[in-house]
Amino acid sequence: MRTWAIVTATLFATATLFATAGALATPASVSVSIAPELQVKAARTLGTRDVNLLADQLRARVEQRLARTGAYQDTRLELVLVDVQPNRPTFKQMSDKPGLSFESFGVGGARIEGRAVGADGVETALGYSYYEPDIRQAAMRGTWSDAEWTIDRFAYRLGRGEGGVRR
Repeated sequence: MRTWAIVTATLFATATLFATAGALATPASVSVSIAPELQVKAARTLGTRDVNLLADQLRARVEQRLARTGAYQDTRLELVLVDVQPNRPTFKQMSDKPGLSFESFGVGGARIEGRAVGADGVETALGYSYYEPDIRQAAMRGTWSDAEWTIDRFAYRLGRGEGGVRR
């Protein structure tokens, strides 16, 4: 019975400590916009729906990673999806060119830029880009595989506090 009381008290103290630590720092707020050039590219060739989904995915992945790691607390992240390149034709591309096959593939990727604004007003430039250099790697991938990989890698690096690293 005595052991049970000690374990309960220890668990309560640990829970209180984590609750207090969480209350002191607020998680980063993340906003994602699409660059004007990419908006034009999306309207003409890629499809605005696909690009908007990638922007939403960028915001969600960054928020998830930062919530998990606690990096960039009390910071406002303003991210811009500057460019995306699909690995396979998008629905808009296939509807614009009926002879285009979904079996077509190419190298894809994305470029993300932005800034982190701390509670003290200090700004830090953020950015990451990756475009697959080897077309042989694209044969078995989906439409946005390389762009999604770039988003995931960027979120991972932000979670480690490496947001200023450009590739």
